[in-house]
Amino acid sequence: MDGDVLWTPPANARQRTRMGQLMEHVAERYGVDLDTYDAFWQWSVDNVGTFYAELAEFAGVRFDTPPETVLTTLRVPDAEWFVGATLNYAEHVFRGMPAGTVIRAVSETRGNHDVTADELRAMVGRIRRGLVEMGVGKGDRVAGYLPHIPETIAAFLAVASLGAIWSVCPPEFGVNSVVDRLSQVAPKVVIAVDGYRFGGKDFDRGDLVREILAALPSVESVVWLPYLRPDRRPEGIRTWDDVFAEPGEVEFESVPFDHPLYVLFTSGTTGLPKAVPHSHGGPLLEHHKWLGLHADVGPGDRFFWFSTTGWVVWNISISALTAGASIVVMDGSPTHGGLDKQWRMIGDLGITHFGASTAFVLACKEAGMAPGKDFDLAPMRVALIGGSPFPPEGWEWFYREVRDDILVGCSSGGTDVAGTFIGGSPLVPVRSGRQACVYLGVRVEAWNEAGKPVIGVPGELVVTTPLPSMPKALWGDDGATRLRETYYQNFPDVWDQQDWAIFYEDGSCAVIGRSDATLNRAGVRLGPSEYYAALEPMPEIFESVVVHVQTGSSKDGELMLFLVLADGVRLDDSLADRIRAELARRLSPRHVPDVIQAVADLPKTLTGKRLEVPIRRILEGADPDTVTSRGTLANPEALGPFVELARRRATAKTSG
Repeated sequence: MDGDVLWTPPANARQRTRMGQLMEHVAERYGVDLDTYDAFWQWSVDNVGTFYAELAEFAGVRFDTPPETVLTTLRVPDAEWFVGATLNYAEHVFRGMPAGTVIRAVSETRGNHDVTADELRAMVGRIRRGLVEMGVGKGDRVAGYLPHIPETIAAFLAVASLGAIWSVCPPEFGVNSVVDRLSQVAPKVVIAVDGYRFGGKDFDRGDLVREILAALPSVESVVWLPYLRPDRRPEGIRTWDDVFAEPGEVEFESVPFDHPLYVLFTSGTTGLPKAVPHSHGGPLLEHHKWLGLHADVGPGDRFFWFSTTGWVVWNISISALTAGASIVVMDGSPTHGGLDKQWRMIGDLGITHFGASTAFVLACKEAGMAPGKDFDLAPMRVALIGGSPFPPEGWEWFYREVRDDILVGCSSGGTDVAGTFIGGSPLVPVRSGRQACVYLGVRVEAWNEAGKPVIGVPGELVVTTPLPSMPKALWGDDGATRLRETYYQNFPDVWDQQDWAIFYEDGSCAVIGRSDATLNRAGVRLGPSEYYAALEPMPEIFESVVVHVQTGSSKDGELMLFLVLADGVRLDDSLADRIRAELARRLSPRHVPDVIQAVADLPKTLTGKRLEVPIRRILEGADPDTVTSRGTLANPEALGPFVELARRRATAKTSG
């Protein structure tokens, strides 16, 4: 049942966990009674600046220049952190990483191999030297079109060591998805892979790379990584082995705490994807809080969470190195050959911290798997779930069929802050269907439309205290204005994450979906406008609307596309196949809709706005009269087909 306790921390959790150790240290230093997690959390939000100063010391953060001020104000949009401090994120990766093997790489394309700390440093040195010879320096942008492989991590660390700024798109992204993102940061250098293998199928990206480069006039140099076909040498483009051949020293440019480290991308409901810059200092602290404290990652551990380079989990996994852990990276399909692939990896590779998507866990449940009986899961001591809401039946299956004696944390946060707000803790019981607690150092609540906290009912997830990783502006012109319009428009001076959440009296909470119209698939958000830009130039399509319906099924939700067709056009298999192919090419194969359906009209407001959110909520089972006012619609009769579809879906689910 929702809210049932499934796991309780062992009696010695406070003594043996890193969170407990920091808790004891704070209690002794400040003379406060911290006998529970709730007490520690309350102290951390009442003393936000002091908490993060203690976290920095506990995590071994080395400031080349110490901060003059830790935190300037508690007013969220205006807060500045560690003012005057200088450091370098990449230096902390190398200072924290263990000796010996630091990356275990699993690849469909070229097989498995290990990378030692010395090998990674040598690779970073070669890339760094090559970048310098291409004129890359502090503040320049370097972009990757790369899969999750050791070379991508090394390239990022080389860029960061120079104080340059990194952006990356996974190679499954099509031309539009890449250009819409990278054109905003105007990269000086692009490092691109020639292709990849996924699910046993090869995807050549040579022609797409040329299209992408043609649309990026800022690019001065291109480096080609022959990954799918190592023998291919494209005319006129230098290869990885040519550019990054000579050994080089790994040195670190000291930069201000808020100097951009990377630009991540997250989509809203309109316009281009939002380009969100994140600093050297913010993710360093936030990731250590999440991994080092809440997930109890430390020396000797091995962290794995399947991710493409387009999901913030890629960035977070690299930070596991700063905590002294090694990491496992995977390029290819995480289920090619069967759902048992990742479960086998736990024992074979010694994975102590196993991350998985909601969709993967529920697929294993529906397949009737019992991983705890069938595979060696002895190394695993923490499991992490995320990507979409995790229903009670998923939690219960995990504790019944996987392990009943470990912490399972379900985190929720965002690319927007390069981290998480709520999730699990080694000092807090796990409850079915819920995030166990709000994270240390941050106050998170659910608010109603009047801006008042609500308990036990859904509300907008808001953050009322500043975080070191909160961006001050989006990338580009008017970035500060655009950021305020995105995150501070509904509640002045309070960060609105645009998630729909419920908070409970016991301190647990549950994120139940997006409150806006963004589309989350494989951990990567796309905006509806990206679909419309790809579809509506097609002469057969007059108008369209796309929604991401979350129903708690084993699929990662359903992407549903509704089309108003041009006069005389019929939605047959041929047109549907061409639509899918166009979206796969321009966006990505993983963002092809699950359902394509023709309708006579799309409901719109009097000002012509498409009703993505009301349509989605109706299809999820909400009462139409509670999600929109028919009197505000230009064509209220257009809601009828969606209401009827929702009724049929509910009937089919009940009868099934």
